Amino acid sequence: MSTAARKFRHLLNNSDFIVSPGVYDGYSLRLVQAAGFQTACTSGAAFSNALLSVPDIGVMGLMENVNHCRMLARSVDIPLTADADTGYGNPMNVYHTIQMFEEAGIAGVNIEDQVSPKRCGHMPGKTVVSIEEMVKKIEAACEARRDDAFVIVARTDALAVEGIEGTLRRVKAYVEAGADVIFPDAVKTPDDVARIVDTAGVPVSINMGFGIRSRPTTPLIPLAELKRLGVKRISLPRMLPAAAIHGMRAALETMKEVIATGQPVDRPDQAVGIEDIMELMGYDQMRALEKKLLTLED
Repeated sequence: MSTAARKFRHLLNNSDFIVSPGVYDGYSLRLVQAAGFQTACTSGAAFSNALLSVPDIGVMGLMENVNHCRMLARSVDIPLTADADTGYGNPMNVYHTIQMFEEAGIAGVNIEDQVSPKRCGHMPGKTVVSIEEMVKKIEAACEARRDDAFVIVARTDALAVEGIEGTLRRVKAYVEAGADVIFPDAVKTPDDVARIVDTAGVPVSINMGFGIRSRPTTPLIPLAELKRLGVKRISLPRMLPAAAIHGMRAALETMKEVIATGQPVDRPDQAVGIEDIMELMGYDQMRALEKKLLTLED
């Protein structure tokens, strides 16, 4: 049975509001746990960008995603949910996709209703599969999971294609098919959020872009307002990658100044020390285990 899934299911059932930062590597995930967040989510866009150095246009494959998620999930105690894109094929593919993510220690996955190859939810040119096809994918996902606690998040990109009425039809059908959480992407107004929450009858997750200077499709809505509207979870998929890029860019500019002037520079405001990295990555625990299991001269 999946301990991670049961932890996440407990949060869904017992928390009034969940904030789930998006992660893409060991540093970002460990930082989320160290900061006291109760859960995290992976970002398929961030994986594609950071691991493959390509845009989020459906290039990343199933095993690349699953294997990276496996390494992340085993490194922390908080439950991690994953972005499984379109499920990597038809309902039969979705069946095996779910089992692979569950075996990797993931607490739940997003499956979206875009046509494959998918596009980032905030890019133009999206298209969606029929309601009937997505319903079958959700049914396949529910059939595939070994632990009923494993969470199936049905993401819909229909707002950009079919508008709010088409989205509400899909929300009803997806919940009836067994979706545990509804994730409408690129929501434009609080009124749309409220109508989706009222229609769903299950937890609703909203993707927000807090901390990013250029605004994505979904406007920034205050947390208190989202809670009032009945949203159960927000995910922040781009916050940490954006912060990392900003920090690395600043450090590289400083290094260019050092090269130009030939002078040494100490900028503790721009970088953590090696001791901070070692603490984050658990070097003390590693040394304690070495003393227990190995014969070392130190």
